[in-house]
Amino acid sequence: MVDNSVVSLSSVSSKAGIVASLDSDALVIAVGQGSEGPVLLNNPLSEQEASALSDSLQLLGISGAADELRRLPALPDVKAKVLVLAGVGPLKDGTNDGSISNEALRRAAGSAIRQLSGLETVALAFPASSVAELVAVAEGAALGAYSYAARRSSTDAVKAAVKNVKIITSVNAKAAKTVLDRASVLGKAVNATRTLVNEPPSHLYPETFAQAAKELAKGLPVKVTVLDEKRLEKDGYGGILGVGKGSSRQPRLVKVEYSPARAKRHLALVGKGITFDSGGLSLKPATGMMTMKCDMAGAAAILTATLAAAELGVPTKITAWLCIAENMPSGAAGRPSDVITIFGGKTVEVLNTDAEGRLVMADGLAAGSAEQPDVILDVATLTGAQMIALGNRYSAVMGDDEISASITAAAAAAGELFWQMPLPEELRPSLDSPVADLANIGEKMGGMMTAAVFLKEFVGKGKDGEQIPWAHLDIAGPAFNEAGAYGYTPKQGTGVSVRTLLSYAESLGHGK
Repeated sequence: MVDNSVVSLSSVSSKAGIVASLDSDALVIAVGQGSEGPVLLNNPLSEQEASALSDSLQLLGISGAADELRRLPALPDVKAKVLVLAGVGPLKDGTNDGSISNEALRRAAGSAIRQLSGLETVALAFPASSVAELVAVAEGAALGAYSYAARRSSTDAVKAAVKNVKIITSVNAKAAKTVLDRASVLGKAVNATRTLVNEPPSHLYPETFAQAAKELAKGLPVKVTVLDEKRLEKDGYGGILGVGKGSSRQPRLVKVEYSPARAKRHLALVGKGITFDSGGLSLKPATGMMTMKCDMAGAAAILTATLAAAELGVPTKITAWLCIAENMPSGAAGRPSDVITIFGGKTVEVLNTDAEGRLVMADGLAAGSAEQPDVILDVATLTGAQMIALGNRYSAVMGDDEISASITAAAAAAGELFWQMPLPEELRPSLDSPVADLANIGEKMGGMMTAAVFLKEFVGKGKDGEQIPWAHLDIAGPAFNEAGAYGYTPKQGTGVSVRTLLSYAESLGHGK
């Protein structure tokens, strides 16, 4: 079911005359927006060719804006079939000296590779003289090399992703290999997440999602355990069962364990895996269902981030809990006013069956807490309120201040956009229920934070007797791109949070 392919990344020394021998379909050179017009950034062209090309940029109508891509005939000394100029956006402080942020490089490299789909081999001659720059260019290329055509009768309508990317760099070969190997694994993880999200609910449902997890984990040092509906009932997972019982496709809980021998810290990840969300008996309007195949993006992200950590040998123990169900209306579906018992014993009055994600996550948080990890994170396309608060490109993080700050730092290092939000204590009373321990909905204003306050109720105590350090990542908007592609981000599934989770796991493993 899951296309596990990934672009081949290789480094090429930036020695003089390299473009005359570098065989590729396209040679891509970066152009930035300077204070006085477009600026041709550092490149391997001869001084004469670079000067002539630079002088022609404005005449060619090239601005250097982000996502701009222009194909030109190859120059006489360039072996590539075509020369491509890719915009990187504004240079730092409007200068003309070629200064550019690593994230702008990452996005520009991804944009170029994405827009050059259909070509076999592309050479990137972007600024890559430092390890940090090479990381950005390599990751951008890996993220841009993605296409989804799994459910078409013919793939002719969809251009295949670029298969090979050669990056011209002055970084030494050993260091470059380390960078490219990690970028390759990261790209594979993000792209697998995108494919899972893009799969239609006719093909991806709880049982097949669990099968996909096993398939992706093959050959890696992880243990995958699948709990079916009978085991869920036996063990008392009332949240997942309560949400999933309205569907003929029964729910699953998938536990993925990565336990490296010398791990000093244990990270638990809990992911929302609603393979389709109709709203249940609290039915969504038709337009509200059109993107609801993406409601399992959190579970997909924690799965692939864990597998990437295992492939890279990250020295952190990670246990991922994929809480998978399909939320459908039927005679067997849960009703508003039902009371369900979450794993561990807490009861919840279900006032709205469309607030189902927090119910399956409650089971996962309680189960994950029982193992007393050092940190627990949950990832979910949880609330429409997240999009109202932060739009479609920023994800929210809420929870312990220290953990939330670490997540935003990891996101910044990885090139993802997360914003820390509060957990106002006055929201908790709105979740009080007259018949159960709490209700699944409360204060509407600030609903993103109300949902996080609900989840916090199911985070258990650690070995020290205090509540386990925890943060909640709401990725509702950024997980699914309904607009046009941009940078390294395609339409539909984006794979958001995978890079942040991996970055955080790595920092945790190294004691940061």
